[in-house]
Parts: sequence; C-alpha cells; structure tokens
Amino acid sequence: MRRPLLNPPSEFSSKEKAEILLRAALSKKAFNPMLIRLVGLTSLTDYFLIISARSAKHVKAVAEAVLIDARQRKFPRYSAEGINQGNWGLLDYGDVVVHVFQNPIREFYDLEGLWSEAPRETFSASMLAEIEAAQEPEEGPEEDEI
Repeated sequence: MRRPLLNPPSEFSSKEKAEILLRAALSKKAFNPMLIRLVGLTSLTDYFLIISARSAKHVKAVAEAVLIDARQRKFPRYSAEGINQGNWGLLDYGDVVVHVFQNPIREFYDLEGLWSEAPRETFSASMLAEIEAAQEPEEGPEEDEI
C-alpha cells in the first residue's frame, strides 16, 4: 500500500505518468532510462524512474524540464531535492519518483542493484523510439570544420 497522499484522481496511470515525465527528460537529452516497478515492494511509491545526465548542469537542465512539464500538467509534486548540487536530483510525484543522476553517482548508489528484486518495466513502443532518437548525436559541424 502506498503512503497516504493527497493525489487527486489522474487521467494517467502511474506508468503513463512515468513515460510523460521521461519524455520531458528526453527533451534535454537525458539517457539510459530505467523504470523500476515497486508496487507491492514498498509503500513509498509505485515506480522509480532513473535517468542519467552527463554533468551537473545537465542534471539541473533535465530536472528543470521535468519540473516544468509536470507543473504544466498539474501533477502534484511532494519534494524536489539535490537539483542545484547537480549530482543527483530527486523529484517526488507520489506514485512516480524521478532520479536524475550523473553516471558516476548513479553507479555508486546503484539503485538498480538495491532494488534488484523489483521488476523492470518495458517502455511503450513509441517511448522506445523517443529514447533511441534522444540518444542520437546532434547534428553539428564536423571536427575538421572547427
């Protein structure tokens, strides 16, 4: 059973909400997303959405994109921690907790290992296509053109 929250009824399931939040993160080139299903394993949340970023500025940009999109959609937020420090941003939306990590910090805390008994969710086909597209390098001048 989840912790008691003042979540108003949502038109989205928790998994759909996680994909919406991921889409906002991908708009800032977040990478290596993982969705861990925690229903029945903890009362904290239904899902952890774990995402990587390349630097402190990137963690902040990704987290801010998620915050802005969630606010526009009127998703209640219960906490936002660590964003300005830039190593690990935590955004708590009740049924979905978003973790935005720099890769070395993600590896150190190893939430995937800590919750190894929790099932990993597969993303929808459209979401997988967006994840792949976000990982492609951006077009820019060739190295010899610089």
